[in-house]
Amino acid sequence: MRMRLEFTTEPFDLQEPPAHAMEAREVLRDGTLEAVDVGPFGNSAEGDLEAVIAAVGELLRRTTAVGATRVSLQVSVLGEEAR
Repeated sequence: MRMRLEFTTEPFDLQEPPAHAMEAREVLRDGTLEAVDVGPFGNSAEGDLEAVIAAVGELLRRTTAVGATRVSLQVSVLGEEAR
């Protein structure tokens, strides 16, 4: 099953990316997810079920460890499985 992960970390800092935002980018870069899109107000990536579950766990552990006070995420099923 292919899934899409979309998430943001807070608190926001418009002057420079906070440590938790940089850590989130590292999680995406170092993982096995595909179609990675990193932006100033949200991030997304795609992968199979197990890869997304692993990424979410790693994302929560690492971003909260460096200051994230909120991680908002949405996971959607893609393709034929979405029916």
